[in-house]
Order: sequence, then C-alpha cells, then structure tokens
Amino acid sequence: MNAQSSPESEIEEQDAANSPRKPRSLAPLRMVYREAAKYPQQVALALIALVVTAAGTLAIPAASQLIVDRGFGGAGGEAGDIGRWFRYLLVIVVVIALGTAARFYFVSWIGERVVADIRRKVHRNLLRMSPSFYEENSPKEISSRMTSDTTIIETVVGTTVSVALRNIFLGIGGTIYLFWLLPSLTIWLAIGIPAVILPIVIFGRRIRSISRDNQDRVADVGAMVTEVLGAMKIVQSFGQQDREAGRFGDAVERTFETARRRIILRSVMTSIIILAIFGSIVLILWRGAEGVAAGEITGGTILSFIIGAMIVAGAFGALTEVYGELLRGAGAASRLAELLEAKPSIAPPARPQSLPQPPRGSLSFRNVTFRYPARPETPALKDFTLEIEPGETVAIVGPSGAGKSTIFQLVERFYDPQLGTIRLDGVALTKADPADIRERLALVPQDGVLFSADARDNLRYGRWDASDEDIWEAARAANAEGFLRDLPKGLDTYLGEGGTQLSGGQQQRVAIARALLRDAPILLLDEATSALDAESEQLVQQALETLMQQRTTLVIAHRLATVRAADRIVVLEDGAIVEQGNHAELSAKGGLYARLAKLQFAADEAA
Repeated sequence: MNAQSSPESEIEEQDAANSPRKPRSLAPLRMVYREAAKYPQQVALALIALVVTAAGTLAIPAASQLIVDRGFGGAGGEAGDIGRWFRYLLVIVVVIALGTAARFYFVSWIGERVVADIRRKVHRNLLRMSPSFYEENSPKEISSRMTSDTTIIETVVGTTVSVALRNIFLGIGGTIYLFWLLPSLTIWLAIGIPAVILPIVIFGRRIRSISRDNQDRVADVGAMVTEVLGAMKIVQSFGQQDREAGRFGDAVERTFETARRRIILRSVMTSIIILAIFGSIVLILWRGAEGVAAGEITGGTILSFIIGAMIVAGAFGALTEVYGELLRGAGAASRLAELLEAKPSIAPPARPQSLPQPPRGSLSFRNVTFRYPARPETPALKDFTLEIEPGETVAIVGPSGAGKSTIFQLVERFYDPQLGTIRLDGVALTKADPADIRERLALVPQDGVLFSADARDNLRYGRWDASDEDIWEAARAANAEGFLRDLPKGLDTYLGEGGTQLSGGQQQRVAIARALLRDAPILLLDEATSALDAESEQLVQQALETLMQQRTTLVIAHRLATVRAADRIVVLEDGAIVEQGNHAELSAKGGLYARLAKLQFAADEAA
C-alpha cells in the first residue's frame, strides 16, 4: 500500500506480521457483520428463509423413507398411498423453492446494502485525510480497493455467508437426524468430523494470508492500468507501448502466481476433506447394506440414511470451499478496514476557536519550519517569518523548489509546520477548524483542475448555491463567458473527464471563475495566468487586479511580469526569504530577483 518504504515502515510491517493478527481467522469480517446488523428486519427474514429451506431439505430423506416403507412396502399399502406420499414430497419441494427465492432476495439485498454503506463510509473517511496521506498511499491503489475489495465483500455477504449458514444448518441438522435414525452407523460418521476440521485449521490461516496478497496484486494491476491509460499520450509519444505491455504482463503474472498458490492450497484442503467425508460414508453404507440384507434395517430407512448422509457430506464438503471464500473476504475486509480506520493527521481541535467576524484577511507566519512527511530530511521552509496585512497583494517568487507552493499548503492547513505558528486574522491555524479556515480562502491552482461534470457544476464548485447570474458574472470577469456560451448546451455541457473538452487555457479560466465566485477574503493564485495566451492573460489580469483591490492576495509567480504591480514581492530561495520589496526596489538591488527578472525579460523579448 505504501508508495514509499523506509526502515521504520519495514520494522512496523514485521511487527504487524508477528502480532496476534494471524490467528484471528475471520475476525476482519466483523466490520461486515456490524454493517449487516443495522438491518435486523432483512437479516431476520433471510434467516427465516434459510431455516425453512434447510428444514425442507432435511425433510426429503424422511419423506423418501415414508414413500418406500409405507407407499411401496408398508402394511396394507395401496397404490393411492404412493400418490399421497409423493404429494407430500412435492409440497416440500415447493416450500424449498419459495424459501430459496426469499433467501436469495434478502441475502442479496443485504450484500448490496452493506457494500454501499462500506463504500460510503470509506469514501467519507478518505475525504477527511490530509494530502500527506496520499503521499504515502497511492490514490490509484485506493481506487482499486474501493472496487475490487468491495466486490469480494458483496459476494461474501450476498452469497458465501448464506451458503455457509445453510450448510451449517444442513450439516448439524442432518447429523442429528442421522443419529435419531441409525445411531450405531452415525457414530462412525461422527468419527470422520475431526478429519474435516483439522485441514480447515491447518490450511485456513495460510489461505487467508495468500488471499490478501492476491488482492494486493490485483490492486497493483488496477492501479497500473489507470496510470498508463491516463498517460496514453506520453506513452505513445515516447514509444513505450512495448515496455508498458511487458511491465503489465509481469504484474499479471505475479497476480496469477499468487492466485495459483492459493488455488493449490484450497485444492489440497478440499481433496483431503472430501476423502475423509465420502470415505467414511462409503464404509458406513457398506455396513448399512449388510444390515438390510440381514433384515435388521428396512429399505426405506437405509435409503433415508443414504440421502441424509449425502446431504451432510455435501454440506461439510461445501463448507471447506465456503471457508476459503470467507478467508478471501476477510483479506478484502482487512484492507478496507485500514482505510476506514485511518485517522487524519489534520483534524479540528476538540474545542475549535472561532475566527473573528467579519473576516479581515490578515496572515502571519512566525518562525515557521516545515518538512514534508515524505521528505523529512529536507526542510521546505526554514525559519520563515512573514506578516501580510488585510487587502495587501504579496507576490512570492523564486526558483523551482524554493518553497512557494508550500506556503499555500500551510495556509490551507493541508499540513502543520513542525516549528512556528501561522495565524489567520489573529487565530492560530492549529486552534481553528480547518473547514472554517478554508471557507475564507479561494484557490486558483497552476493547472486548472476540473471535474467530470457539466460546466455549471465546475463553476459553482466554489459556491454551490450560486445562481446562474452569479456564475455568468464570474465567467465574464475571468474572460470565460465567450467560450462557455459557445458550448453546445451552454452551462449544461458535459466537459469530459477532467475537463478534456476544453483547452488548457479555457480550463484555467474556468478555475479562475470558480475562485472568483467563491468571493473569499483571501485569494491564493498559483501562477493563475500561466496557461493563457497573451490576449486572454491581459484581460484576466485586469479582472484579477480589480478583484485584488478588496482582498488579501498571495500570488505565486514564475513569470515575473505578472507581479510588477504587487504591493510587495517576497523572494524565496531554499525555503528562506532572501529579499523583500517592490519590483523597482528589488531590480535596483541586483540580487536574486534582479537576476531572475533579467533572464526572464530577455527571454520574453527574444520570443
């Protein structure tokens, strides 16, 4: 699951492997049972149908005994008696059919309902996770878990558990019936039961471990497919189709090899159990046949015993395969439980402090030092101190990797610094609810991130209750009105997966309109005009400048031409502030900003 590994994580994995988790067997399925218990009416109806069908099945041997002993060879038996007992048998068959239909409906309903609830709970918990969680856990693998693992659980709940309970009822009930019918022969059958249980215990734990590995390999395959298909243009541009096909083939073979080991274990376990069960039955029937020949047992009794013994043997034999499926479901449940039980590293305090009203828009960084969890050896910011006044426009410039985007991540409280404090309107971010903090921020990322939805939903993502009039006003300010009105269905036009129906510049203008529509007191612009052509950039820059006059604005800029009008320019290098001032002041100093500006403006003039 971890995208990156460390010695500490390896130790933790070894500790987990040596912990008491192995003998828990089907324990991870408790999560599934708890979800199913929320629907007691459906569970009760499913159990009733289960008991009825099991009882009907166990009634077949008794009915067969009556047909033979009373219908064919009973005292005073007549032809009409045969019809009478067969009618009873037909009634039993009808009851079994109706009960099976009811059982199938209710257990299938419970299976689908439980899976839907688990998916919703896992997804809701994933939405609480901070970005650091997704640095350590691949979103593609998580997506695979949400699909393949929940499908296995749906099968377990909707089919396997029902079959397991049915076979338990048949096995126990049938054994009791056989003891009542012919106790001397049934004792020999009971001797074979330990021969059934022992392989289950021995092989069960190993099968569960391999089943979990198998699901991990399946998740790897799913993640690889998503990654490669999502980057198909790059794959084909660099001619890497054969390499990707080989890499995928290797992953598929690893999946197959893990599945093969699981199949071998289950095959060996099943063969041992079937040999024990049916071997015992053959020996018992041999003894019973001798009793019939000696006149000690009636023909109907031995027929009933044979049918009952086959039902019991089939039930216990089926339980071995069912147990393997339950173990597979337990592996899937344990993987989902990890996602469900994960705790966010960024969470509201027990008693969050309210932000002042009305919002002012001030930001304060005091002696902030921050390291990303995935890169703890390198500080992204070092002893960073910056005071931003309400309504001020501050541009942040510097070479790549200087820490510019990190400032935005900390302002939005996607991370907490290891040292120092960050305050919004005088309130430390760690003392406030992250949702309240983000309510006062509007972000335009460097790449306009859009969703697989229509234009209206993408635009109002910043303020869901916005009217169409508000949406068009924001679109007009971001120079997006023209192409939005030209769409086939206007705001109702589906923009494709990730907004692929729009060009890069159009996607960025939709993202800008989305931020404008939010109408937050603080704007975070991460090179918001980088994807626009010169004409669109000028128009959007004019709209942004008008908007910035009433709001605190942080601008990350790689193109220095966009920050000349900023009230203050902060120059970062290696996570620390090296210069501050306006464009004229910094240009005159001849420092890092002057060098960056000279290189960039010369390149622009050459272009």
